Amino acid sequence: MQRRILGGTGISVSDHALGAMMLGTANTDQDDCVRIIHRALDSGINLVDTADVYGNGASEEVVGRALKGRRDEVVLATKGHLPMGDEPNHSGNSRRWLTRALDDSLRRLGTDHVDLYQLHRPDPHTDIEETLGALTDFVRAGKVRAVGTSTFPAELQVEAQWAAQRGGHVRPRTEQPPYSILARGAEAALLPTAQRYRLGVLVWGPLSGGWLSGRIRSADDIDLRAGRTAIERHKFDVSRPANARKLEAVHALAELAEEAGIELRHMATAFVRSHPAVTSVLLGPRTMEHLETLLPGTEVTLSADVLDRIDEIVPPGTDLNPEDSYYTPPALADAALRRR
Repeated sequence: MQRRILGGTGISVSDHALGAMMLGTANTDQDDCVRIIHRALDSGINLVDTADVYGNGASEEVVGRALKGRRDEVVLATKGHLPMGDEPNHSGNSRRWLTRALDDSLRRLGTDHVDLYQLHRPDPHTDIEETLGALTDFVRAGKVRAVGTSTFPAELQVEAQWAAQRGGHVRPRTEQPPYSILARGAEAALLPTAQRYRLGVLVWGPLSGGWLSGRIRSADDIDLRAGRTAIERHKFDVSRPANARKLEAVHALAELAEEAGIELRHMATAFVRSHPAVTSVLLGPRTMEHLETLLPGTEVTLSADVLDRIDEIVPPGTDLNPEDSYYTPPALADAALRRR
């Protein structure tokens, strides 16, 4: 496992990180989850990422349990923003909510600070200056070491950087975007913007929701009746042209991986790690078996020839299914914003 510096923070992190979204949620065996986290740490991973919304706090609780006695060796990251219940004020990026959300996260994690606190999504209803002011106070209070964002488009990254400079606030030092061979939209503007502002980039979804895990070879391998594929049917139903293109690309990528003598899942994680803007790749296992199948890929490096072939299959900057970006600008999501 190699180490890289997280943006301009000076914090050293492993080039692969443990994403804990499935731990305490899809996997409810807490003892098993603790073993998975310990195995990741023992493999050389030192960055653990979670969020309050994962299992309504369950993921943070199991991470906190696993880190007892090992907290000092871990760069701990969590997020706030997404709804924690039905109360309208229990979500978003307001000072009111983030102050409570952070304190709740610290309690569940069993620590007095997190190394990275991230805004899980943009909030068009809250001025960015309001949010940055709250984040600055968290840093000054010693509850947070650095702040970042997740799934913010390039233009909002720039706005946040400028607002921080104008107001004398701490600025976001990281971004956590979805990025995979099948969803390369981040390459067009976001990743160059991250390089421009020296943001650490922690990419999630390198297996594109399982498309690049090696388990999907045909439409028959996609069960739309349950689980994630049922919840996000629009990203898996191959009767939709965008998903049919993904399946076609998976076939070509599987052939390329076989020619290169590597597993498809390892080619997928090595691909996103090869981008010069990327600091660390989040691995999100549900079981120990999942983690063990992913760890060998941390040592895989792709040749220029393989990268060129990937570019031929999925052109740079292309999201085969635009809905895989996980962010829709408010002006597109709400028709009222486009009409007088």
